Parts: sequence; structure tokens; C-alpha cells
Amino acid sequence: MATVLVREETLDPSFVPPSLPGREREYGALFQRYRGAISKGLSHHQLLTGGIGSGKTALARRLGEELRRPIRAGAASLQVIYVNCWRRANDRSILLELLRSVGVSLPDRGYSLTEMLDVFEQGLRRTPGPRLIVLDEVGALVRQGTKLVYFFSRAREIALGSLSLLLVAPEDVLPYLDGASRSSFGITHSLHLEPYDEAALHKILLARAALALRPGSYSPELLLPLARAAAPRGDARFALELLANAARAAELEGRGELTPEDARRARSSLVPGESELRLDELPPPVLLALLAVARTLRGPRSGATTERIRQTYGTLAEEYGVTAVSRVTFWRTIRQLEREGLIELEPASVGRPARVTLSDVPVSHLEMLLEGRLKRAKPKSRPSVRAT
Repeated sequence: MATVLVREETLDPSFVPPSLPGREREYGALFQRYRGAISKGLSHHQLLTGGIGSGKTALARRLGEELRRPIRAGAASLQVIYVNCWRRANDRSILLELLRSVGVSLPDRGYSLTEMLDVFEQGLRRTPGPRLIVLDEVGALVRQGTKLVYFFSRAREIALGSLSLLLVAPEDVLPYLDGASRSSFGITHSLHLEPYDEAALHKILLARAALALRPGSYSPELLLPLARAAAPRGDARFALELLANAARAAELEGRGELTPEDARRARSSLVPGESELRLDELPPPVLLALLAVARTLRGPRSGATTERIRQTYGTLAEEYGVTAVSRVTFWRTIRQLEREGLIELEPASVGRPARVTLSDVPVSHLEMLLEGRLKRAKPKSRPSVRAT
């Protein structure tokens, strides 16, 4: 079987990429804040928020890896302790994880929370040095009234050294903390990640494809429809899933490179049924114009000019025994298809005509759906059909 995916693990959400396209500014700000505090032996506490696929975890993990590097030769390196609180949703289970990070192993039962905190404190003193504790997916833990944030944010007051916190959550959790803990974060120690836009998602896909796919198996332009499909969510995880599915589709068909059809197939496999429901609401003249789009985009084409599609439409009008609509009416029909979300229309620019692309459903599947509907709608006497 032909190979496209050579490092599939780099498309997994748990993979920490070497660069963070679209998050350079936020990463730089966090790095400077933590590095500045740690270099002076101080603590820094920060809340990082953002929706699903906004890059929160990747940013936190990359930040931890870079901060581990000693500031100068001979300086103590930072210990980064990462805990996913979704899997460990109470103080006891999180403390057990933290205890292991300082070389202490306690049984799950038999110790109170206070005793566990005392043992953790002893472990910190035995192995002095700066530390960063990253609590990811911390929302549920904070709402349960966790005592850990207060303990960690007061580390310097009880002579535990430089212990910094990074809380990661989908939404602002500071209002759920007690007043003393909340004051440790100050007013400006909160950073929210906005959803990725299409351009940022395309950069992410380009960077990951360079890691995950065999060189020469894809073109940068081919990744644009995937980025466009994920843009309404602003979700990088969804974009990477689309890329992985497109690569797998190519491999299953024994091809060593991606085609626009693979990208469409990946999109439709993750969001099925939407296009079919919209097709049922369209009259035959509009369905015929959409079939012209599908026929034109057969094979390796990712897009085509409206004029080329109109030529295909003229051939289809003869095939179905209807009168072809005028150029103006055809253009209005194309715009209607764009409004319905069934095609994407790249506007004309200087020296470049308007182009139509199709990323929502595989061309072969769309052709089958349209031909079936047009066959059922075709009158026996085959009178002329005029679009509105």
C-alpha cells in the first residue's frame, strides 16, 4: 500500500509541536513573564483560557519544555509538573501525582489531605529548586472548592521556594477561587486564546503536514479547503483530524499523494448529512448548476472558473433536455449555491476570474445524489425548464 502518513503521531492532539503557528504572540508573552520571575527566584501565577482546539494544552506543554532550559550555565533547571485534572478531578488524586514528581509514593488510602500536603512540602524541601505546576482542565477541580491553588500560591510564604502555577481551562475560573487565591493572580494574569482563523489553521496544517506526511505527497494549496472547513469552529484539533482522515483515504485507495477528493471525503465523513438535507430544498435548475460544478471538479482539480463550469452546464442542459439559462441567471444561481453553503466562491481579482471550489462533500458522492434527484424531477415530456 502506498504511504502518505509517515509520522501519524504528530497529528495527535497530545503531540507537542516544535512551533505554535498563530500563537506566537501569546507564547512570547507567557515565556517572558515566567522566565522573568523565575530568573529572579520569584513565582508567577497565570490563568490560560480558550475553547476546544484553541491550542491551550500545546501552548502550556511547549512553554514548560522551553522553560526547563537553564537560564545560564550552572543555574538550576526548572522542574515542570504537568497534571491533567480531567482524569484526576479531586485534590487527593492530584496530590498523589505531585508526590510522585518529588520522589514520594503514598498509597491511595490511609492519609488525610493535610498529611499528604505535609509530605509534599517535605519533598519540596528535600529537592529545592524552581518549579512550575501546570494544572490542565482545571475547571471542575476549582468548582469543587480545591485547596491546592491556595497552598501552591502561598509557597514562598512558607519557605517552599519558587513555585509557579499555570491553570488551564476553557473559561475563566478565577471567580470560583477563594479571595486569597484569586489575589495571587492579580488583574492581568489571565490570557484568553481566541479561536483560530482560516489563515492560522492553514499555517498549522502546513507545519503538521511537513512533520506527518511523506514529502511530495501533498501541495500547500490542498490544505486550504481543510483549513476553511475547520475555520467556523476555529478548532485546530478538527483541522488535524481532517488532515489525518484525508491521508488515510488516499492510502486506502493505494495512492501515494493527496487529492482534492480526499479532502472532501474527509470533511463529509466527519460532518455527514448536512449537504443532503440542503439538496432537498433546491429546485431542479439549481441542482443542475451544482451538478455542473461537480462534473467540472472531477479528478485532481480543487477549483475551476465560473466560465468553465458554465460550459459544463451547457452540456448538461442538452443532456437533460432543458433550456440553458442566460449568463446572468447562471451567475445568480452560483451565488445562491454559495449562500446555501454548498460551494465556495473566490471573487474575481485583477487578472484572475472568479473561481468555485467544493470542500463539503466528495464529488463522486455529490454527483450520485444530484443525478438521482434530477432523474426523479425530470418530466416525461422533457419541457424546457427556466431558472428563477
